[in-house]
Amino acid sequence: MKAEEYNVNEDRLRLLTAEVRQRAKKIHLGGGREKLEKIRQQGKMTARERIEALLDPGTRFWELGTFAAYEMYAEHGGCPSAGVVIGLGEICGRLCVVVANDASVKAGAWFPMTGKKNLRAQEIAMENRLPIIYLVDSAGVYLPMQDEIFPDKDHFGRIFRNNSVMSSMGIPQIAAIMGSCVAGGAYLPILSDEALIVEKTGSVFLAGPFLVRSAIGEVVDAETLGGATTQSEISGVTDYKCANDADCLKRIRNIVEKIGAPQEAGFSRIKARDPEYEPQKIYGFFSAEKPYDTREILKCIVDAGSMEEYKALYGKTLLCAYARIDGWAVGIVANQRLVVKSGKGEMQMGGVIYSDSADKAARFIMNCNQKKIPLVFFQDATGFMVGSRAEQGGIIKDGAKMVNVVSNSVVPKITIVMGNSFGAANYAMCGKAYDPRFIFAWPSAKIAVMGGAQAANTLLQIQKANAEKRKGAPLTPEEELSLLQDIQSKYERTTSAYYAAARLWVDEIIDPAETRAWISLCLRAANHAPITARFNPGVIQT
Repeated sequence: MKAEEYNVNEDRLRLLTAEVRQRAKKIHLGGGREKLEKIRQQGKMTARERIEALLDPGTRFWELGTFAAYEMYAEHGGCPSAGVVIGLGEICGRLCVVVANDASVKAGAWFPMTGKKNLRAQEIAMENRLPIIYLVDSAGVYLPMQDEIFPDKDHFGRIFRNNSVMSSMGIPQIAAIMGSCVAGGAYLPILSDEALIVEKTGSVFLAGPFLVRSAIGEVVDAETLGGATTQSEISGVTDYKCANDADCLKRIRNIVEKIGAPQEAGFSRIKARDPEYEPQKIYGFFSAEKPYDTREILKCIVDAGSMEEYKALYGKTLLCAYARIDGWAVGIVANQRLVVKSGKGEMQMGGVIYSDSADKAARFIMNCNQKKIPLVFFQDATGFMVGSRAEQGGIIKDGAKMVNVVSNSVVPKITIVMGNSFGAANYAMCGKAYDPRFIFAWPSAKIAVMGGAQAANTLLQIQKANAEKRKGAPLTPEEELSLLQDIQSKYERTTSAYYAAARLWVDEIIDPAETRAWISLCLRAANHAPITARFNPGVIQT
């Protein structure tokens, strides 16, 4: 790669990454500085202060879902980070999932995306068999949107069902009532293994004082109804009465410290080697505009000298390889963005999945399942090859084979969306619908049924015909250009990494230079869950 091209790439990706950090910093303020300060004046810590105090000193909190609900619910005043903070962190050396309601955002009320984010945290705990800690401080369901939160399969009630299922699975759950805990939400801490409550600030009840008065005419204050003294000394609902937030968090650490050692899946790990290239070189090697060599990207991520490419001379638009990342053995399936020449001498476009590459990837994924090797997918694909030659060559059959083995894979799958993730390539490369254990996006990611230019031109023809029918005359070139620009603007917004992260199609937008670290964390988490299912892809198209 030419130095000038490298520098242009580097500037673009660094700028996009800096913008992610800047937006995340604003999100971390929750409901704003004034509301955070009001929480402190009540003698409480903020959600992120609680997490920092809970985790081992000097360790990192790996936050997930930072951009959940981003630019959503504007008519309700917004809901930064969906009003709840979730992520992975170490407590007494034990990797745990942490969930903390952010009371600075609508008093911690549950919006639709709040429920979805909580369910995702529970899913991570269940799939990886990790202890989960709930720091509860919520006013309950956001009533103006109750119909989108309460009744469906993956709504609010699913959380309590998951509490019960996790208990059956033997996954430790510890809940701390550090503020309000009302109505159905009261079941979450009490369905956990152990519940702590903070004196004076914590309260838990099925119906608050106003509802009790309305329902049965009884006048009672919140502390008498469901405060720490009532629930710890009289009802026995909670297990530990804590003096304040700091005392509560210390007790949680004491409980976690005594949990027995977890089982392991037994994934291969040896002493790590540094990558061949510094991870920061990813910024220069990656391009959202031009072809690039995916091998150069991988040399910034995998341990130096560990990569063994599978069928390197066949199906070249997909790169399949065994490698190690921070010492962990992995199988890599990555889109190659260079234009390549097949063994038959045909030119193949980078980022497109052809029959030969789909066939290769399917066989490789089956091998990884046979050998109990976790899979890492690196997405930058515009789709499967189309046209008469591709159809006659059986592209649907070979694509179906790849989709089948990805669907039935039993080893952990981790997906990194680097650039394009369009159409059926999103599926075959383990998009959100295919149960990746974790899925992340770079700031350059775009997720859509097709590319912006193709979609905009298709939509243009439809809207142009409708507009001309209403107008009774052809559109002028200026009108047509204005319509195209409007379509492109709206479509591009819905394909961005922020749009995907807002809806939890991805777990987090990450710094590309931290890809290796994130993958290593995910493999560590996944290693807590032994594989019990048998790999059985069923009927394979041949």
